[in-house]
Amino acid sequence: MDNIDKKYLIKKALEAKKKAYVPYSKFRVGAAILTENGDIYTGCNIEIASYSPTICAERTAIFKAISEGHRNIKAIAIVGDSNFTYPCGVCRQVIREFGKDALIIVANSEDEYREYTLDELLPYSFGPEDLN
Repeated sequence: MDNIDKKYLIKKALEAKKKAYVPYSKFRVGAAILTENGDIYTGCNIEIASYSPTICAERTAIFKAISEGHRNIKAIAIVGDSNFTYPCGVCRQVIREFGKDALIIVANSEDEYREYTLDELLPYSFGPEDLN
């Protein structure tokens, strides 16, 4: 995927990670998505005492973009407090809904990152076309 400023997207995810609300796990995650028209939306993980309603950084960023009318994700960068924090299964499915062909960047820093396709992280996935 050319013309994606990967380092800038990672930088935005790192900034978002600082805003995480994680008083219980203390495990911060930040995400930044690039939409089809070049807009960037960020998100952090937010947890509450009853855990079930907790939301991941990836879904926070994606849902912010969707709520603003975007429907296609071109790329997503994810950073966490551990070495290469990958999206959970639920987030992979949400990425599948809105970014089947998105570039997925898992990073530790602007200079240390890995790139994946969704097919690599969620092979044989189920999507909207399967409901036709």
